[in-house]
Amino acid sequence: MPDPADQNARAHVEDAGQPQLRRRRDLRRGNGELTDAQTGIMPAVTPNPSSQPDAALPLTRRTTWAEAAAAADAAKPGVHVPAPARAPAPVEATRPDIGTSVPPAPSPFPFETDAFRRARPTRADVIADTPMPDFISSPGLFVKEQKPRPLGGFRGAIFKATGGAINLGPGAKQRQEEELGRRISRQLQGSYNTAVLSLKGGIGKTSTTVGVGLTLAEYRGDAPCAIDANPDSGDLVERALGEGIYQQSSPRTITDLLRNLDSIDSLTALARYMHHAGRLHLIAGEQDPEVSDSLTAAEYLRIRKLISAYYSVALTDCGTGVTHNAMSGILQSADNLVIAAGYAVSGAKRARSTLHWLASHGYEDLARNAIVVITDKDEVSSRVDKDAIEEHLAGICRELIAVPHDRGVADGDLVTLDVLKPETRRAYKEIAAAIVDGYR
Repeated sequence: MPDPADQNARAHVEDAGQPQLRRRRDLRRGNGELTDAQTGIMPAVTPNPSSQPDAALPLTRRTTWAEAAAAADAAKPGVHVPAPARAPAPVEATRPDIGTSVPPAPSPFPFETDAFRRARPTRADVIADTPMPDFISSPGLFVKEQKPRPLGGFRGAIFKATGGAINLGPGAKQRQEEELGRRISRQLQGSYNTAVLSLKGGIGKTSTTVGVGLTLAEYRGDAPCAIDANPDSGDLVERALGEGIYQQSSPRTITDLLRNLDSIDSLTALARYMHHAGRLHLIAGEQDPEVSDSLTAAEYLRIRKLISAYYSVALTDCGTGVTHNAMSGILQSADNLVIAAGYAVSGAKRARSTLHWLASHGYEDLARNAIVVITDKDEVSSRVDKDAIEEHLAGICRELIAVPHDRGVADGDLVTLDVLKPETRRAYKEIAAAIVDGYR
């Protein structure tokens, strides 16, 4: 039986040239490491080449997302990637303060060429191509779109009774009214003029000018202007302000404006010759019979040129007839026409005669695009076939609009929207919308 002492001695002799290893507890790491039993120093371990990172991708800095995305896109099938070229030798930069060379930071893609770098997307390209999340790209997500509130009728009653909890939205009539308002308030580029004329007096020409002018002033962001070019002592301003208020003011007329036209170089200077019915600005006609018919076509064109510098919409009350002195200038500068007519047989025939006269005297476009307004001013009897008159005139104009009988219009006094019937106000809104529709 071998002696145990001899075995221990033999093992000691065999291991004499090898360091004796024992396991030492590393209190910092909390794990066991192999250390030299005699010196207590951890021996060097030969690294495993397979566990080392790729030498072509040095871990000097972290690869950015954009660079990784560009490299991935370049590796896709069908994408041309330049052949790897040998990376140029790094140029050492010399720090002048200490005279030592500092090697430049290695590229995360040492195989890339200049062409590859130019094709690589920039940060801005990556951001532009990245879809935005829905909660960022969807406007109005944080605020619910509010349904329009019904203003009257059954829908309005339900909305009011439930405190707004039940909102059925506006009805068809309210939607039509809102659409008229949008048409009237359409933004315009430039200045436009509408002439209101007739061949017969007393059929609603001036009341139509005032009612439509007040409606334009109510819905448009810019104030309209109405010009009284009636040679027969027109009463446009009296119908808009009331005769008492007009007489109490210093009544400046179109004649005063012409006399000082060259000195007017601003809206403030022009306002001295204007009258104001709310936001409707008016130029009064001449009241003196001796000079009322002296306005010429050239003089009207000078006034129209001045007005066009400050107003985008102008209405011209032309008076009776189409042959007085200023009429050629009015028609020459008009963008569209309103032909006043009535349900009386004579009024309807004269409206048709006016359109025929315009078409035969070089104003075919004005006649074709004219708006015929039939005002039931005298409340004709049931013997008059209103439908036949409307059908007779509708085929020779762009639009025909009927204004119902209303004492606020028929009395020949002050015209204000507040005292008019809802049907009359709606008719004036339709006329105003048709006028603005014709401004192209």
